[in-house]
Amino acid sequence: MLSINPKEISTAKLHGYLLSAVAPRPIAFASTMDKNGNPNLSPFSFFNVFSANPPILIFSPARRVKNNTTKHTLENALATKEVVINVVSYNMVQQMSLSSTEYGLGVNEFEKAGFTMLPSDEVQPFRVAESPVQIECKINEIISLGDEGGAGNLIICEVVKMHIDEAVLDKNGAIDNHKIDLVARAGGSFYTRAKEGFFEIPKPISTLGIGVDMIPSAIRNSTILSGNNLGMLGNVAQIPTKDDVNNFAKENPQFIGIEIIKKHTFAQEFLKNNDVKSAWKVLLIK
Repeated sequence: MLSINPKEISTAKLHGYLLSAVAPRPIAFASTMDKNGNPNLSPFSFFNVFSANPPILIFSPARRVKNNTTKHTLENALATKEVVINVVSYNMVQQMSLSSTEYGLGVNEFEKAGFTMLPSDEVQPFRVAESPVQIECKINEIISLGDEGGAGNLIICEVVKMHIDEAVLDKNGAIDNHKIDLVARAGGSFYTRAKEGFFEIPKPISTLGIGVDMIPSAIRNSTILSGNNLGMLGNVAQIPTKDDVNNFAKENPQFIGIEIIKKHTFAQEFLKNNDVKSAWKVLLIK
């Protein structure tokens, strides 16, 4: 295993390792305005939501590694204390990438990238009309994390209004993860398209799982079942009863009397399809 002391490698190399290891990261497409009213638009992947009450988002425009200069977004945030954070969907990702070009001071990235400027209700910076969710924010605080190249600046934003395109809502009025089709940032030039990688894991807090430690050792020490498989088996409230297993065996006689490796392989197939109950029953058939 490669072990790294951050003080013993260049900032640029450490930056690359961190961005590739901590991924994918959501993108804050930040719209700001300078003190003279000139708009600016730039994406940042040092970003997330940190509180719902009060509603707080934080993103971090880092100082440039190559020359230790600051970005227009940070300068505007310090001057006006307002920002609009727009989320990035797949159908706008190429334009978003174009807007990250380091244009000169006063250049309008909305125009350069072909985005539509939409007036905000509570703050001065414009919204990106093409973004499915636009979040108007007041800036509560900006925390500098250092004065060298690569140092971040935490911009702590309080949400004052959200705008959500109804086209990305489901029948219950919640955001549909597939319809919103978000993208996220990885290392280097890589991105990921969220809707192509969604999968569900039942939250342990919704049930009191028995835990991996309560799985019979013959199953727990399987050479076939993975740690993820055991986690799924351990997240049930109770193991199937003998009657449940016997009834399953009568309906599926092909699983009776097979060797352990095959039994565990069949169970793993059920787990791949999120059928945990059937996996348990296969494993418990004598």
